[in-house]
Amino acid sequence: MKHNKVIIFFSLLLVMVFLALAARCFYLQYYKTDYYLDRSIRQQRSLQIWQPQRGPILDARGRILAASNSVQTIFVEPRIIDDPRDTANELAPVVDIGAHIICQTIRESKNPGFVKIKTTVDANESDAVRRIPGVGVQSQWQRSYPMGRLTGSVVGFTSRDNYGLEGIELKYDQDLRGLESENIFLADVRRRPIRLKEQNGTLTNGVGVILTIDAAIQQFTRDELVKQYESFEAESAIAIVAEPKSGAILAMVSIPDFDPENIGKEDPNNFRNRALTDPFEPGSMIKPIVIAIAVDNDVIKKNDVIFCENGNYSGKYNGKSFGRVKEYRNHPFGDLKIREVLIKSSNIGMAKIGQKMGPEILYNGLKLFGYGDTTDIELPGEVGGLLRTTDKWTGYSVTRIPYGYEINVTALQMLQAYCILANGGRLVKPHLVKAIVDNNGEIIQIKQPAPPVGYIIQQDIANWIVQDCLVGVVNEKSNGGTGWRAKLDKWQVFGKTGTANIARIGLGGYDENSNIASFVAGAPAENPAVIVFVSIRRPNGKLGKGDSGGAVASPVAGRIIEKTLNYLGVEPTLNNDMVADGRLR
Repeated sequence: MKHNKVIIFFSLLLVMVFLALAARCFYLQYYKTDYYLDRSIRQQRSLQIWQPQRGPILDARGRILAASNSVQTIFVEPRIIDDPRDTANELAPVVDIGAHIICQTIRESKNPGFVKIKTTVDANESDAVRRIPGVGVQSQWQRSYPMGRLTGSVVGFTSRDNYGLEGIELKYDQDLRGLESENIFLADVRRRPIRLKEQNGTLTNGVGVILTIDAAIQQFTRDELVKQYESFEAESAIAIVAEPKSGAILAMVSIPDFDPENIGKEDPNNFRNRALTDPFEPGSMIKPIVIAIAVDNDVIKKNDVIFCENGNYSGKYNGKSFGRVKEYRNHPFGDLKIREVLIKSSNIGMAKIGQKMGPEILYNGLKLFGYGDTTDIELPGEVGGLLRTTDKWTGYSVTRIPYGYEINVTALQMLQAYCILANGGRLVKPHLVKAIVDNNGEIIQIKQPAPPVGYIIQQDIANWIVQDCLVGVVNEKSNGGTGWRAKLDKWQVFGKTGTANIARIGLGGYDENSNIASFVAGAPAENPAVIVFVSIRRPNGKLGKGDSGGAVASPVAGRIIEKTLNYLGVEPTLNNDMVADGRLR
């Protein structure tokens, strides 16, 4: 009987084992089919992804600003090697790295399929390591920026996996990146390809982008700006150079800047391009724009005289107090002609003109010049500044906006407005991209904006502002002109300074010891070939060299204009008699 029980026990146990095996087989067959099928396919196949060459970025004269070069990454696949020491000893003399370092790198890696050993451009070295079992070579593209900091704020940079992160690299990422190709091979036990199984996609290299930037103009613009920025111990600085008729940007500099070749060591706060991301109150630079709008709307005449209250103006406008308006450094101006209001930069004169205009004319005119809206330049991160609608204006607004407060603008918006004046009142759209080219260098798309249609203001008014009022700002030092440091012997310069105190964030009011010193100018006044904007934030006034737009920014703009016109081959327009007379004829 006992013997029978043992037989029954083992029989039941055997049945249970077979049932368990059957259940396991059922589980593997029906529930884990996809998992093991995927593992089987992965063991039998090898995937190779061919990355396209990212397109180049060139300046207006074909100089390379960004390009991708082929490099080879030598790697080890730990899962298919028997002994890391043998592989390291065989690899070491080829790659000129110590065997103990290679062995340690392999053993400490947590990735069984890929351990990077070295990046090289040596073809012989790459060919030699391919003969070593478990060692492979992966071709990659490495982005380089030959101009470094010079064009970093415009060109931007890419990530390690070839995606644009800033500047033109980000804005045109899809075009520059191209299309990758994916090849699936049947592989042997060591994961080496035997034959092609499947191909997905067609490898297409990225297109090239040609900018309007000229690296030579960019170079001396940056040199002059950095020199002044350091001399005045400033917080930051911006400079832009443009062709006023086309809106093409010839140079754009934002300081502090960064080196796209060593992006990991740079301060991320310097990645932004301050010319389009940092709005500010423009101060007196906006006065010519407001006067142009007022004359164009028949609010004032060119020969009108404004009484400037001997430097102290207060009262009410439409029943609301507009506080007290004072002149910069308390100048006691009396009667001033309209051009003198600009030359002497009278705040009270501008406040009175604003009151004559009223909110609607002032607001609508500024909107036509582009304030409160982005310029849509081909760079990421642009802001539109701040121009509040008239329903949000206070009693102060109509008197403060005309001399550059209660309005925030970007450097690019300010440049655009002066390009419109210099272009005879015609609309101008700033742009950075000249053309898109294919892999053979053939132009496939012209990116310049359409020709301007119509006028923002009347041509004769724009010409009067430029050739009379703004020339006076530069030429008439004895009459209070603040831009005299930008005066040149060969060409007639026109321009306007701006000195605006910086608002105290969270405290209200303005910091009387901190300002933004700016100057926007152009030449030749008779037929402007170039517009230059310069702005330096928080120059150190304690150095005793001044901290106004005239003292800090105008000399820089003058030197940039002179070098640009010489470089472009613009013929001189002034003779000795004109220089001696001090006025444009």
